[in-house]
Amino acid sequence: MRRLLLMAALFCCATLASAQEIVVAAAADLSGVFPEIISRFEKETGHKVKANFGSSGNFLLQIENGAPFDLFFSADVQYPQRLESEGLTQPGSIYKYAIGKLVLYVPANSRLDLARGLHALQSPEVKRIAIANPQHAPYGRAAVEALKKEGLYDSLQGKLVMGENISQAAQFVQSGNADAGILALSLAVTPAMKSAGRFAEIPANDHAPLEQAAVILKSSHDKAAAALFLDYIRKPEIVSLLARYGFTMPAAAKSK
Repeated sequence: MRRLLLMAALFCCATLASAQEIVVAAAADLSGVFPEIISRFEKETGHKVKANFGSSGNFLLQIENGAPFDLFFSADVQYPQRLESEGLTQPGSIYKYAIGKLVLYVPANSRLDLARGLHALQSPEVKRIAIANPQHAPYGRAAVEALKKEGLYDSLQGKLVMGENISQAAQFVQSGNADAGILALSLAVTPAMKSAGRFAEIPANDHAPLEQAAVILKSSHDKAAAALFLDYIRKPEIVSLLARYGFTMPAAAKSK
């Protein structure tokens, strides 16, 4: 009887171990492409991955306060660098996986002339402009920088509505709660957004580069699986998939 109980306990533990998953804190601009990446990774490796999407700045604070994530995919390389300086990461694991792009996005029925770029937002028909909260979302900061570069921030500041992250800002436009949005290209090219609206890229020199980086966290319970997933992101077919969602690769990553 004792032997049977022991065997049952070992079987239970083995089942739990095999079902164990790594947990990823992922910037919201990845919410379009990450499900496909995770699906491919799980099929090829047998490992399970759970992705939580949100603003990079909020994840930074959560990690600093002990949140037990395995990996952090940030929309700003400075956040992983800060965590590394605080001793909260696996040393040397920071990887710049992409450079993001900003777009001006409007619903399909909008009459705005996107050829005018951000200056199209001066139209009287634009009452609300959705951006991510610049206090903790890199895409929100980039949106503010672009508006200032074009000399539009002061006149349009009162029309800005802040999403908690770039995905929520996109939802504001989709739902009709905003007339336009300054969003991530990676979200604008998703089937749902593409079919519901139009967009135009914002010049990259209007804002600081959106250098995005990932890092394995010291809190990871399975650093081997986390490293395997991070290596998977470097595979040519995944790099190509990211490119289809509008990301470009940093020069350092291209040379690897």
